[in-house]
Amino acid sequence: MSPESFLPALGAVVQALFLVASVYIYVALARQISVRAVDPAAATIRNFGWPEAVLAALLFFWLLRVAGLSSQHTTQMGTRDLIASGILTVGLLLFVAIFLRLRRIDLNFLGGFSKIGFWRTATTGVVLMVAAYPLILLADVLTLKFLRGGNEKQAIIDLFNSSNTLEQRILIIVLAVTIAPVAEEFLFRFFLYGVVKRYLGRLVGIVVSALLFAAVHAHLPSFAPLFVLGACFAIAYEWSGSILVSMTMHAFFNAITLTALAFPELNPP
Repeated sequence: MSPESFLPALGAVVQALFLVASVYIYVALARQISVRAVDPAAATIRNFGWPEAVLAALLFFWLLRVAGLSSQHTTQMGTRDLIASGILTVGLLLFVAIFLRLRRIDLNFLGGFSKIGFWRTATTGVVLMVAAYPLILLADVLTLKFLRGGNEKQAIIDLFNSSNTLEQRILIIVLAVTIAPVAEEFLFRFFLYGVVKRYLGRLVGIVVSALLFAAVHAHLPSFAPLFVLGACFAIAYEWSGSILVSMTMHAFFNAITLTALAFPELNPP
């Protein structure tokens, strides 16, 4: 074998091993979740009830409606649209959080905000996000293969690539790395997943929350990768017991994505 063919072959083997390791890790996490006993302390804590189920259903259908309307508009996203989206997302987060507090739901216990320390949260989130990348890339490759002509970028990515001012790029980075991970993980994983899991079980909760997470981005070529990403977030949250882990994964993923866009020379084809 010539040196020219050896390196590509070695790279393919490494990628295959990385994919196998990724599948093994998440299958192992899912199996641990499936056999885990219910925490006795949870019986003394007020859990999601029918008012949360009604709110979750309304939020579910409203988000689908918004996603449907967004997919019908082909105009390029602007800074005002980005700011409006950020305000709406934060508004939803505050509304749901206030609603749950008025219902005397213990957000700290259910979300595991103080369950594990900062460094363990950060380390777990980064490791699980790195482990999820092969699964996401596989979904992306399969999408590009079967969805021909569907390689157009998401509106937020187009906006970042076309940004000609530092202020606009800073705004996108702040929203993508701080606000979006916190708000979206709280809404999709903590609340929607938590409610569906409460009544229909973990598996259905993971699937439903991941489907909605992918759908609201209103970008068909990214649907499968985003579904896999959302499922990994939900598994990580359920396994760790802390929503901060999935928030860390989300922030890390967005940061890596924006870095690849800002420095394309670091991400050769």
